[in-house]
Amino acid sequence: MKTNKIAVIGGTGKTGNYLVQELLKRKYPMKLLLRNPENFTVKNPLIEIVQGDARDFEAVHQLITDCSAVISKIGQPVGEKSIFTDAAKNIIQSMNSHGIKRYISITGLNVDTPFDHKSDRVKAATDWMYQNYPKITKDKQDEYEILVNSNLDWTLVRLPLIIPTSEHFETEANLEDCIGEKISAADLSEFLVSQIDDRTYIKQSPFLYNINK
Repeated sequence: MKTNKIAVIGGTGKTGNYLVQELLKRKYPMKLLLRNPENFTVKNPLIEIVQGDARDFEAVHQLITDCSAVISKIGQPVGEKSIFTDAAKNIIQSMNSHGIKRYISITGLNVDTPFDHKSDRVKAATDWMYQNYPKITKDKQDEYEILVNSNLDWTLVRLPLIIPTSEHFETEANLEDCIGEKISAADLSEFLVSQIDDRTYIKQSPFLYNINK
């Protein structure tokens, strides 16, 4: 029986619920940071709710208290300024003050690392994001740089299109390029939870995708 409590940011939305269900399946107690708790309908004694926003340090600090790891699937709120670096700074500051090291988060294909050998397709998708969503795209790149310069045991998973399905498919992680064009929400959630105790991708940013057969 697992007793380590996991702090979860972004546990609602189209794919966040899959992460919550995966944690429940593995008997992890968790604390969820929710802007609108009234919209969250899952009832389980393993779930504790903290109301707040990832831009609010006090809310993040309350969330992370008594947890052993943090998983973030934070999404960009519609019509608001880009959230990713603001949230990352709060999370890192709080984790440092609590002495917590393990941080697992997701981001897009557009993030570049020094280890990449992106295909023309993925390079084109990255360029498209910079042309159409320049502020958010830069903010996600800056988030990566902030993590690189932190002392956390972080893993930032880069993703193609997330398909909201509980189906499982063959999945591959790759540090250089994203070969597949989609990832099942169930496969993504399984991978994120597996990383709590897996040190393979510490301080790395793997692409994760389903393999097309």
